[in-house]
Amino acid sequence: MTIYFYTTNSESGCFSNFSRHGFELNGAYWPTSEHYFQAQKFAGTPHEEAVRMAPTAKAAAKMGRDRKRPLRSDWEKVKDEIMKQGVLRKFQTHADIRELLLATGDEELVENSPVDYYWGCGADGSGKNKLGIVLMAVREILRQGE
Repeated sequence: MTIYFYTTNSESGCFSNFSRHGFELNGAYWPTSEHYFQAQKFAGTPHEEAVRMAPTAKAAAKMGRDRKRPLRSDWEKVKDEIMKQGVLRKFQTHADIRELLLATGDEELVENSPVDYYWGCGADGSGKNKLGIVLMAVREILRQGE
């Protein structure tokens, strides 16, 4: 049975990058994995810290998508690995959600985003579901670490 997630207030809401499960990574505290991911678009610049300090995940996402900010040149090459680093650290940090992720067994995880065809499945299901794929990879890493 496929497990769909999108909003943070659902049963699987902790799988969303907007869930408030902060962690430390690269010498800083990140309120959400969305903050971490969006800020890495500007690693090593003042924009990184500005995004990290955003009041909400939604605000961090908006800042990260603002093309007035200078996107790092290697972003397309590194974005999947950066997402994996942030998501892994989030689940390593919080035992409660780690157990929820592990309890999904071998079920397919799908970000049911109606607008995102890269990280989610998109409105028609034809998206790449890269966030779901990252979560399943993190689930396997956590399993091997047990």
